[in-house]
Amino acid sequence: MQADAERVSWFQVPEDIKQLLILAAEHWENTSESEKYINQALAKTEESTDVLVAAYRYFFYKNNYHMALQTAVKVINKIKLSEQIPEKWELSKPILISRKEDPKIRLYLNAYAAYGLVLAKLGDIDKAKEISIQVKGIDNKNEFGASILYSILTCPIEEDE
Repeated sequence: MQADAERVSWFQVPEDIKQLLILAAEHWENTSESEKYINQALAKTEESTDVLVAAYRYFFYKNNYHMALQTAVKVINKIKLSEQIPEKWELSKPILISRKEDPKIRLYLNAYAAYGLVLAKLGDIDKAKEISIQVKGIDNKNEFGASILYSILTCPIEEDE
């Protein structure tokens, strides 16, 4: 277990939380077991952005889109609050553009783009398109995948001949 903890030494969470996340990874094939560890980590540290991001990814790759959505929203709201990002997109866009290289803003844009992806997976295509357009307007390097998502969502369906 110590070697695993050393592999995630950059992860800024208490050691007991790291161990829970490692156990979740080790029990990946047993969803109920691994989810138990993720939920324990979340319960012990709801406020840790690192744990929220790990949980979002876990739920997304386990196809638990409702939990992935809830977790992405927590990340978005947490950063919105700490970085004083306005609710209205028209007001937040210039802030996001000017600070898009800031690690917290990058995480916000990643989480927001992920939120759009999960909405698409859940069938809310219109909202997913809206979010992908918003992120595309900031992401001139296509680092957050919004352009790809938008292309997929707006691609005409080919009919069989």
